Amino acid sequence: MGRLSLLFVVLLGLGAVSAAAQAPSGNRVRVSGTVVKLDGHRLTVTEHSGDSVTIMLARDAAIYGVEKRAFADIKPGDFVASGGVRGPDGKIHAVELRIFPAALRGLGEGQRPWSVKPDGVMTNATVGTVTASPGGGVLHVTYEGGQSEFAVGPGVPILAYVPADESLLKPGAAVLLVAQKQADGTLTANRVTAEKGGVKPPS
Repeated sequence: MGRLSLLFVVLLGLGAVSAAAQAPSGNRVRVSGTVVKLDGHRLTVTEHSGDSVTIMLARDAAIYGVEKRAFADIKPGDFVASGGVRGPDGKIHAVELRIFPAALRGLGEGQRPWSVKPDGVMTNATVGTVTASPGGGVLHVTYEGGQSEFAVGPGVPILAYVPADESLLKPGAAVLLVAQKQADGTLTANRVTAEKGGVKPPS
């Protein structure tokens, strides 16, 4: 992938000056906010907390935009990520769902606790069967070492990650990325998800 966000276990947003500066070298830092500017490969972002952080993007950094999708757009073989909640019935009910492009197939594959919600579960897996129902449906998915099933209600946001370019990284655009903190404190990243056509990435 907050709401794709269906790519990654969601971590608390950190600023370069505050918590990011305190994180041990090599730690991943989740950055979610709006673009201030892109200067060459230096991306400056204002996070939701109000902190400003600068990330050095790799020269070949992958840029993705997000587009809205419907349950009917999900097909067997798609690689998806879903943040959900295990209900009293023991079943997983999706809160968000993201469809990944082929280049991101296998990213974060597996099922694990999702700290964003109580009893949260994050599942990154390949769609096996799709069972539609009025306004939503059920997905049966498989991942290395296991399989799972979760319900997708009519109000669950479904986003697709689509290849894009640096033109999306304009001032004011919402972005989401996971940066790597280097030994000198520099934050680097090789992938950015950005707002496209008014559709924003998970926050």
